[in-house]
Amino acid sequence: MFTVDQLRQMFLEFFQEKGHKILPSASLIPKGDPTLLLTGAGMVPFKPYFLGKKVPEHRMVTTCQRCLRTADLDQVGVTARHGTFFEMLGNFSFGAYFKKEAIAWAWEFVTERLEIPREKLWITIYLDDDEAFEIWNREIGVPEDRIVRLGKEDNFWEIGVGPCGPCSEIHIDRGPGHGCGREDCSVACDCDRFLEFWNLVFIQFFQDEEGNYHPLAQKGIDTGMGLERIAAIMQGKESIFEIDNMREIASFVEGLASKENPVSVRVITDHMRAATFLASDGVIPSNEGRGYVMRRLIRRSIRHGKLLGIEGLFLGKLAEKIIHVMATGYSELLTRQDKIVSVLVQEEERFAATLATGLERLEELMAACQNKEISGEDAFKLYDTYGFPLELTSEIAKERGYTVDEAGFAQAMEEQRQRARSARTKTGYLDNEAGIYAELVNQNGITSKFTGYENAKGKGRVLAIIKDGEAVEEAGPGELELILDETPFYAESGGQVADQGTIGNGQIRFQVKAVRSPVENLIVHRGVLEEGIVTVGDELVAEIDTARRSANCRNHTATHLLHAALRKVLGEHVEQAGSLVAPDYLRFDFKHFKAMTQEEIEQVERKVNDLISENHPVQAEEMSHDEALDSGAVALFTEKYGDVVRVVSIPGVSAELCGGTHAEHTGQLGFFKITSESSIAAGVRRIEAVTGKAATLKVQEEARLLREMAQKLNASPQDALEKLAQVLEREQELARKLETLEARLMAQKAKQLAAEAEDIQGVKVVAAEVDSDAAAMKLLADGLREELGSGIALLGSRKGGKAIFLALATADLVERVHAGKLIKQVAAVAGGGGGGRPDLAQAGGKNPEKVPEALEKGREEIEKLLRG
Repeated sequence: MFTVDQLRQMFLEFFQEKGHKILPSASLIPKGDPTLLLTGAGMVPFKPYFLGKKVPEHRMVTTCQRCLRTADLDQVGVTARHGTFFEMLGNFSFGAYFKKEAIAWAWEFVTERLEIPREKLWITIYLDDDEAFEIWNREIGVPEDRIVRLGKEDNFWEIGVGPCGPCSEIHIDRGPGHGCGREDCSVACDCDRFLEFWNLVFIQFFQDEEGNYHPLAQKGIDTGMGLERIAAIMQGKESIFEIDNMREIASFVEGLASKENPVSVRVITDHMRAATFLASDGVIPSNEGRGYVMRRLIRRSIRHGKLLGIEGLFLGKLAEKIIHVMATGYSELLTRQDKIVSVLVQEEERFAATLATGLERLEELMAACQNKEISGEDAFKLYDTYGFPLELTSEIAKERGYTVDEAGFAQAMEEQRQRARSARTKTGYLDNEAGIYAELVNQNGITSKFTGYENAKGKGRVLAIIKDGEAVEEAGPGELELILDETPFYAESGGQVADQGTIGNGQIRFQVKAVRSPVENLIVHRGVLEEGIVTVGDELVAEIDTARRSANCRNHTATHLLHAALRKVLGEHVEQAGSLVAPDYLRFDFKHFKAMTQEEIEQVERKVNDLISENHPVQAEEMSHDEALDSGAVALFTEKYGDVVRVVSIPGVSAELCGGTHAEHTGQLGFFKITSESSIAAGVRRIEAVTGKAATLKVQEEARLLREMAQKLNASPQDALEKLAQVLEREQELARKLETLEARLMAQKAKQLAAEAEDIQGVKVVAAEVDSDAAAMKLLADGLREELGSGIALLGSRKGGKAIFLALATADLVERVHAGKLIKQVAAVAGGGGGGRPDLAQAGGKNPEKVPEALEKGREEIEKLLRG
C-alpha cells in the first residue's frame, strides 16, 4: 500500500524523469489575482503563463499544489469525498508538449507506476476531439467501448474570451456494488461507480469576443489529480478520511473526544488541516475575504468539538499534530509552527467568549418561547450570529425539555443561501483582465523597457495606442492609453503608486495620470491627450514629475527602515502584510498580535530617525532568487518571484526583494514621524507615517495644537498636562455628584409612582410616561422594585426624540407577567421591538408620539394577564 507521502513523491519524480521542473507548492493566497480569493486548483499559480501575461521560466513543470475550496462546506464530513483542503498533483506544459505526450505519460504512470489494472480504467473525451480518441485508442490501446465522448459541460474547458480547449478524464470502475443498478449505468452516470481521478486539459484554442475559436500557435497542458482521491483508490478506502494521513489526524481528534460523532470528527480533521495551512500562509481570521473563510473553518471546528464533548482549548494541540503529519510534504510548517499555533489559539479564545454570549441568548430564548419550542428563525439567528450549529442548540434544548423547529431553521438557511447566490460575483477559472494587452504581447510581440531606475526623462517610440478598449493607429485629444518601447514611468506595483508626468513633443502633449503593467514586460500609460494627434511610431519624450517621484522614493525607503525597526523593537515574528507608498504618506501593515504601546511606537520612531541621520547608502542589485535568499534578503512568502530578482539593501540594516524606487541615501528622508497605529484585522496592525517636509509639518501642527490647548487651560505648554489632569478630576467629581443627585431624584420619583400605583387583581401596577433616558429609567426601575415590594411597572419615555420603554416584574409575578414578552408587544405599537429577561426588559421604537398609546396597550395586556 502506498502512503500519501509516497504517492506525492512518486508523481513528482515520475515527471521529473520526463524533463519537468519540480516546483514547490505556491501559497493558498493567489499572487496578484483579484479574481480569486484562494488557490483552488493546481494551475492557479501558472495563470499568467496560460494567459500570456508572463513568460514561463520553465516550459515543463510539475507540482503538488495545496488547494482550498469552500463551495460545498456543509457537505464536508457528511459524504465520503467532500473536503475543503486538498493536494492537487499536476503536470504542465507551456508550449513544450501536447496531447500525445500528456496522454501517454498519464497512462504510463497510472498503469505501470501505480499498477492499476487497465481493464478497470475508462476514458472520457470531448465529443469532437478525434485527435484524443486516436491517441487513446490506437496508440495507447484503450478499447473503443471504454472511451466515452461527452459534451462541453463535461469535457471542454473555457472561460469566455481567452485560452480554452477540450479535456480528457481518467476514471476507475469501482464495480456494480457502487452503482445505481441501471442497465445503462456508465461513465456519464452521476452515481458512485465510475470515479474520475485525473483530468487532462488540452489548451489549444483562443476564443474571441464573438465566440469563435482560433488555434493557438503555442498549445498548453494543464492536468490535475487529487492526491487524497488517488490515495483512497490505491489504499482501497471508501472515504478520503480513511487514507493514512487523514486517519492519523482523525484518530488524534477521537482521542480528545468524550462522545462519538463520526461527522464531527471528519469536519474537524478537514477544517483544521485547512486552517493550519491558511495560518502558515499568513492568513489571519477576520470578518471579510479569506480571513472570513478561515474564521468560519475554525469556528465550525470548535462547534463540532463541543458536540464531541472536547473540554477546553484544543486547536493548538491539534495544529501541532497536523504539522507533524503534513511536514514531509510541507517542511515550512515546522518553521512557522509557533506562529500557526498562536493564531489558532487566539481565535479559539476569542470564539469561546462568543459562545458564552450565545449560551446566554439561548437561555433568554428558552425563557421567552411558548409551547416549549424554539422557533426556526431564532435557532438560525443563534447559528448566524453566535455560531451555534443546529445540533448544539437542539442538544441543549432537549436537555431542558424544549424542541426546535428544524424545518423553520432549514427554511431560514435556504433563504440566506439564496441571498448569497444572488449577491455572489461570478469569476472565472482564469480571468481575462489582460485582454487586449496579452494580444499585443503574444501576437504583435510588443514589450516595454523600464528605464526609470536611472532616468527621469527619455525618448520612447509609440508602439500601441488604446482608445475605448481597442488598439488604434492614431488618436486625437481625449482619454487614451499609450505604450512606448522605453519609459521612465514606474507602473504601480508592490504597494508603490505610479509616477505621473507628461509624454510629448512640441505638437503633442499627453498628461500621464496612471501607469500599470497588466501583463509582464508591458507598461501602459493612461491619461489625457491635451494637444495634437498621436500616431503609432511617433518618437516622443517621456518625463516624470520628479518631485512626486522623490517623495515616493523617500516613503518607500522609509517602509524598509520601518520594517527593520519593528523587527528590532517587537521581535523577529513581525512580517509585512501589505503597504502603500504614496507621495504624501506611507502605510505599512504587519503581523503582530497586540496593539503597540506608546513606548514601543516612540522606540520605533527613534530607531528609524537614527538610521536616517546615519545616512546609510541604499543599494539595488539583481541576482538569482536563491542567491537573494541565501544572502538573507527578506521575501514575502505570499509573493511569487522569478529566477532573477532585485534586492534593495541598506547595509547592516535591511535587505528585501523589491522592485520599487528608493532614495540613494537614508539621509534624504530628512525626518520620519508616525501618525497612527491601529488594528485592521485580528493579528494585523497598521502604521501610517510621513517623511521629509510632511513630517516637519506634522510636528509643527502638533506643537501648535499643544500651545492652543495650553492657552485654553490658562497654562504654559510645559504645565498643560498637569492642568488638564486637574480639569478632568474636577469633571469626574461633578459627574459623581450629578449621578448621586440623579439617583436621589429617581428614588423620589419611584416613591411617587409607587404611591400612585393602580390595584389590579390585588397587584400594584405602575404604567406611566416619564421624562428620562434609558440609563435613568434603569435607576427608576431599581427604586420601583424596592418601593413596590411586589408589583408590575411599565415605563415609557420620549427623551431624545425616540420611544424608550422598560418593563419590570418582581420575582413573585414573573410567571403571570413576563417582562420580556410584555415589552415586545408594547414596543411594536411605537414601531420598535425588543425583549429581555422575565423580570426586566427594555425596548425602543421609531415613533415617540405613540408612547401614550403603547403604554395604554401595555396596561391592558397586564390587566388581561393578571385576570387570567
